[in-house]
Amino acid sequence: GPSKKPVYNFRSEGREFASNRALILSDGFYEFTDPTEKGKKRKDKWLFRKVGEPVFAIAGIWRETEEVGEAFTMLTMEPGPDIAPYHDRQIVILEREAWADWLDPSVSAKTLIKPLPAGSLSAEQVG
Repeated sequence: GPSKKPVYNFRSEGREFASNRALILSDGFYEFTDPTEKGKKRKDKWLFRKVGEPVFAIAGIWRETEEVGEAFTMLTMEPGPDIAPYHDRQIVILEREAWADWLDPSVSAKTLIKPLPAGSLSAEQVG
C-alpha cells in the first residue's frame, strides 16, 4: 500500500492485472459476523469451503519489494450468493478450469473474475 505496509487483499473491479498474477491455494477461509447469541462479545466465526473440492485457488497478484521481499495479495470482489449473507466483499475464487488462464496475462482478468454459482461454497459456524 501507499504506506509501504503489505496489503493482504485488493479490490479487483475494473482492473486487468496484466502481470504478476498468482494462484493462492487454500482449503477454506473464514468470515466473521456480529454475534447472534445475546450477550456474546466475540463475533461468530464461519468457515467456508468449496463444495466437492478439497483445495481451491484464490486469484492473487504478487510483487517484490526491498522491505519484505516477495509478497502476494488476495483479490476481492462483490460477494456472490453464498457469501452475501455474511459479508459485503469476498475473495476471488477461481474455478479449477480457469487456473491456467489466470496465470496467462493474455487472458482478460475480467473474464475470469466472477462469483461462483449459488451452492458452490459451504458455510459452517466454528466459533
